[in-house]
Amino acid sequence: MTAPDSTTRPMPHVLNTYGRLPIALSHGQGCRVWDTNGKRYLDGLGGIAVNTLGHAHPKLVPALQDQIGKLIHCSNYYEVPLQEQLGAKLCALSGLSGAFFCSTGLEANEAALKLARKFGHDKGIERPEIIVYEAAFHGRSIATLSATGNPKVQAGFGPLVEGFVRVPLNDLAAVEKAARDNPNVVAVFLETIQGEGGIHPARWDYLQGLRALCDRQDWLLMLDEVQCGIGRTGKWFAHQWAGVKPDVMPLAKGLGSGVPIGAVVCGPKAVNIFGPGNHGTTFGGNPLSMRAGVETLRIMEEDGLLENAAVIGARLSDGLKRGLEGVSGVKEVRGAGLMIGIELDRPCGAILQRAADAGLMLSVTADRVVRLVPPLILSADEADQIVQILVPVIRDFLSE
Repeated sequence: MTAPDSTTRPMPHVLNTYGRLPIALSHGQGCRVWDTNGKRYLDGLGGIAVNTLGHAHPKLVPALQDQIGKLIHCSNYYEVPLQEQLGAKLCALSGLSGAFFCSTGLEANEAALKLARKFGHDKGIERPEIIVYEAAFHGRSIATLSATGNPKVQAGFGPLVEGFVRVPLNDLAAVEKAARDNPNVVAVFLETIQGEGGIHPARWDYLQGLRALCDRQDWLLMLDEVQCGIGRTGKWFAHQWAGVKPDVMPLAKGLGSGVPIGAVVCGPKAVNIFGPGNHGTTFGGNPLSMRAGVETLRIMEEDGLLENAAVIGARLSDGLKRGLEGVSGVKEVRGAGLMIGIELDRPCGAILQRAADAGLMLSVTADRVVRLVPPLILSADEADQIVQILVPVIRDFLSE
């Protein structure tokens, strides 16, 4: 097979790893962005659940400018007081005990996997195993790829890392069977709401059952909140709707409002697993990313963005359900807060360009699910505009 001619691509010196739309953005304000041709879009994607505070937030920008003028990076050879400040806040919000800071969700999930293995080895288990899920997505490194439940993403990258036992979501009997069949299991690892897998929430009673099972088995309950955490569902962390606490919680995306940041927040059972030399990072926990995290959480509290995510998310979801009710080809509108998926009965990647042409940014995940994860500052009027744009786009697509 002949390799594609890189000279025909708009960015021939950048590796061809994304199927990009022919759009380049120049700037944003609130929930609006503009491309280099001056076209304006309503941002229903939020940088894939990253831009919590939208674009050019009037409280965030001066705080980051202040930090850049002081110190951007200094390395973890030294104390970074902002790490303690952000760690203390995350522990207060979650009821957990300590945090490790990195730069991405992938790194946070890698750290969680290492914690689970070290936990097993500390108990004398030579080959510890971790229960993971069908349709899960935890990242694209070799280890997180192996934990991911998408054969299309894994294709071409074998051999995968061993040590994972896969089960279907929301089937507690399957986890109990895995416990009987696999005596070396040390942890359960799942997204509270599967994002890339198609916006599939874990049921609250299921999470409660997992918590009880992990306690009985002396396992770690590890909840990946990289996409669904930081207020997106109307609570700080999606698992809080179920009234449970994890032992390990990876975070990233919305925590820094666009500045790269990741975190692993640990409860009492996991907080002392790592010691000096067990894990590390060069960029993670630098003063700029920590300031972004501190300011993001502060502004979210000041501006009532958890309540906004719940109220406006319900408005958006209800509007989409009304507009698409009875439309042949629409299977389900689901999600929580401002994390919404519209599942269709056919692949719908073409909707990305059609929505963009109509002035709306969104994504399609799991081939058939239109995903909306807008900034948490979204207004009622903007939610209504998303419905007004998206419903006709989906109806037209399905009518063909």
